[in-house]
Amino acid sequence: RGEIIWFVDADAASNLHNDRPTASRPPIVLVMGVSGSGKTTIGKMLAERLDWPFKEGDDFHPQANIDKMHAGAPLNDEDRQPWLAAIAGWIDQQVAKNQPGIITCSALKRSYRDFLRDGRPQIMLVYLRASPEVLAQRLSHRRGHFMPASLLDSQLDTLEAPTPDENPLVVDDDAPPKTVVEDVIKLLNPENL
Repeated sequence: RGEIIWFVDADAASNLHNDRPTASRPPIVLVMGVSGSGKTTIGKMLAERLDWPFKEGDDFHPQANIDKMHAGAPLNDEDRQPWLAAIAGWIDQQVAKNQPGIITCSALKRSYRDFLRDGRPQIMLVYLRASPEVLAQRLSHRRGHFMPASLLDSQLDTLEAPTPDENPLVVDDDAPPKTVVEDVIKLLNPENL
């Protein structure tokens, strides 16, 4: 008779437009920003407050990347690929264990974030935004890190700030870390995840 009848799986339909984490799909918080934005400090504090596993993204850099940055040379896309793949591997491990997690990663370019988020709807971006003056001041006081302050300009030149379609939680990171963490937790609203 020319009729079309649709049969819809109610469970599948309820997830069609739901790319937010849920209780059955715990979040992975990706704390991003340029060097000196406070990713490690904020990430660790968030992990403590939420009692979630934490991983420092810099730990995934291959030695060649560390040597290159230590020598004052900026990384290119090719250098970053194995690093991003290793970070994605950690995220996949957390997802396989059905556990939340917090990981830091500069994620400067949209293509890097797209790579990390591809097939991983659990990822929530937290973008720590700070002024170049604050960043420079922080980096001038940082000791023992392989990323020299001289590379800040190259990071700022490379940065493609997340756009609204990426659903980032944007936090101005010029405040004290405790205030920033409180702001992030309010935005994350973990009780509703």
